[in-house]
Amino acid sequence: MTTPPTAAAPTPTAKRVLLHVGTPKTGTSYLQDVLFRNREVLRGHGILYPADRFDGHFLAALDLMRLTWGGLETQAVGAWDRLAEQVRAWPGTSIISHEILSTASPMQIDRAMTSFGEGVEVHLIVSVRDLVRQVPAEWQENVKHRSLVSYAHFLEMIRDPARDTRIGSWFWGAQEIPDILDRWGAILPPEQVHLVTVPRPGSAPDELWRRFSHTFGLDGIDLDLTPERANPSLGVPETALLRLVNKRVTPVVDPPDYRPLVRELLAHQTLSRRTSSARLGLPPATHAWVQDLSRSWIAEVEQRGYDVVGDLADLLGAPSETFTDPDTAPADDLLPAALDAITALLVEGSRLRESEANLARELEEARHELHLARRTTAERTVQALEARPSGRKALGAYRRVRGRHH
Repeated sequence: MTTPPTAAAPTPTAKRVLLHVGTPKTGTSYLQDVLFRNREVLRGHGILYPADRFDGHFLAALDLMRLTWGGLETQAVGAWDRLAEQVRAWPGTSIISHEILSTASPMQIDRAMTSFGEGVEVHLIVSVRDLVRQVPAEWQENVKHRSLVSYAHFLEMIRDPARDTRIGSWFWGAQEIPDILDRWGAILPPEQVHLVTVPRPGSAPDELWRRFSHTFGLDGIDLDLTPERANPSLGVPETALLRLVNKRVTPVVDPPDYRPLVRELLAHQTLSRRTSSARLGLPPATHAWVQDLSRSWIAEVEQRGYDVVGDLADLLGAPSETFTDPDTAPADDLLPAALDAITALLVEGSRLRESEANLARELEEARHELHLARRTTAERTVQALEARPSGRKALGAYRRVRGRHH
C-alpha cells in the first residue's frame, strides 16, 4: 500500500504545522539532526524549524508533558511556550519533531494543538517500524537510560495485558500505533495524518530519508545530509555489559553525570562502534504474538484512510535467523567490550585531568592579574623602577636618604 508520489507532502502555500510525534527508533535522531543543521536553509524556503539548540524540541516535549529526565527538566521550563510562540509568529510552514511526544496524554495534546493559534493547518506525521525490531530496540533504550531490567522480564512486562508497570505503560504509549493515532489525530481529517513506514532490512540506505523528505515537503531543497548526531544501536554483548555497569553505577552516579559518561561516552561513542557483535533480536517464542498484533494494526490503519508513505507491509517484520539471549551472554563475550569501555574511560580521565590542569593555570593567572590590578600606584612605580638598572639605582639612593632620616 504505497502512496503515490504526490499525495503526502502538503503544498507550502498556507500557514501549517508539520507535527512529527515519533515513534522512537524510526530514524528520528537523524531526521532532527538534518533539520537542525539546515534550519537557515529551510527558512529560506519558508520552513521554520524552531530550535536554538539540537535538543530544543526534546526540551519542549519535556515541558509540555511535565516529564523528569535526568535533571534536564530544569532546562525545559517554558520551552514549549517559547517554541509555540515562534510557530505562531511564522507565516509559513513550521516543523516540530520529537519521538517522546508519542506518549502525550489527551490533555497535553489539546494544549499543544491550541498553542499554535487559530487558522493553522496541522499535519500529524507518525514514523513507524515493525515490532520485530522495535521490541528489542526499546529494551536497549531502557538499558541506556539506567535500567537494570533483564530482557526476559522486559518481555513479560510488555506482554502483560494490564500494562500497569512503568515500562509496560511507556512502551505501549510510544509504540501502539492505533492508540497514538487516536490521541494525536482525534481532531484531524485522515488526509492530514501521515504514516511513514521504516523500510525493511535490505532496502536502499537512503529510502527512509526519501520518505521523510517527501512527507515534510523537503524534496528539491539542497540540504546537508551528512550525519552528525544519531542514536546508534548496540550488539548483544555490549548491551549485556551496559546492564551490568548499571548495576554498579546507578547507586553512586547521579543521572546528570550518567548521561555524558555512560550513555554518551560508553554506549554511543564506544560500544556502538563494535558492529561485528551479534545483534539484538526477538525471541522465536514471541514472534507469532508480535505478528498477530501487527496484522491487527495494519487492518485498522487501512480502514481509517490515512496517508501512508511507504508500505504498511513494512510493519510485518521477518523472524530473526538466529537469536542470542543477552541475559545469558558469557563473560568471554563481554570481555572485549569491557576492555574497550575501560580504554575509553581512561582516555576521558586523561582528558579531564589535562583540562583540570589548564583551568588551574588559568585560575592562577587570573588571581595574579587581580593582585596586580589591586596594587597601589606606589607599588606599581616601585616594581617598574626595579625592572631597570637606572631605576634600581634611584631606588637605592632614595632608601639611603630615608634611612638617614629615621
